[in-house]
Amino acid sequence: MEPCEIHLQAVDTVRWLAPAFSRYFPELIIGFSLRHGGVSPAPFATLNLGLSTGDRPEHVLENRRRLAEAVGFDAGQLALAGQVHGAEVCIVDHPGLHPGYDGLVTRQAGLVLGITAADCAAVLFYEPERRLLGACHAGWRGTVSGVVERTLKALQALGARPEALWVYVSPCIGPDSFEVGPEVAAYFEPEVVFQPPGHPRPHVNLPGALVRRLQQAGVPKQQITVAPCDTARQTQDFFSYRAERGQTGRMLGFIGLRPE
Repeated sequence: MEPCEIHLQAVDTVRWLAPAFSRYFPELIIGFSLRHGGVSPAPFATLNLGLSTGDRPEHVLENRRRLAEAVGFDAGQLALAGQVHGAEVCIVDHPGLHPGYDGLVTRQAGLVLGITAADCAAVLFYEPERRLLGACHAGWRGTVSGVVERTLKALQALGARPEALWVYVSPCIGPDSFEVGPEVAAYFEPEVVFQPPGHPRPHVNLPGALVRRLQQAGVPKQQITVAPCDTARQTQDFFSYRAERGQTGRMLGFIGLRPE
């Protein structure tokens, strides 16, 4: 299986991308939504799943209901990270918003962990031996602050083995689009920083940085799926905070276990 192999899934006009490894685990609910199939008007058109966008809350809640119905879970069982671009992680056993955290882990079947994003990555973890789940919000600040490593440690505290983890790095801003200042580039390993010809500022390979950190923490490369997408260049399918100058919606990365 290629590390970038993902499958487009759809019910009516609602679409999401799931990693190919999900076929091995029928108990697993996992994916990352596209922007189609909702009720939100521009600039949030149409499947905006984030409440912190300026969209009307009733639109967002209807969009969440539509996605949940299409995928096959209860929208009322979503546990969402508050997302402050940090690295705090908590163990959760109930749905709702968990303020102040960028990572969530659980062993609770029926609970669906959710990360909203519009250029940042949602990193989704499954440890099938212990049936443990994790999800974190990884923009550049969270990445360099160690949100991936801290999510892994929280999973290990519940009994997970890094070598048994399967990880999905969602669509996010790609290296060709992620131009940064030298002060940001300095936080990253040289292997994921480059300067394209004719560009005055460096670029960062955010998914590449996430994969490096996952591998350094012991996750096998063949068990990491990276979506080969660039949210900033594919705004026909994805919301992009950068490309749409902050006036846009949010996708949802989600992971859960079907109730036993």
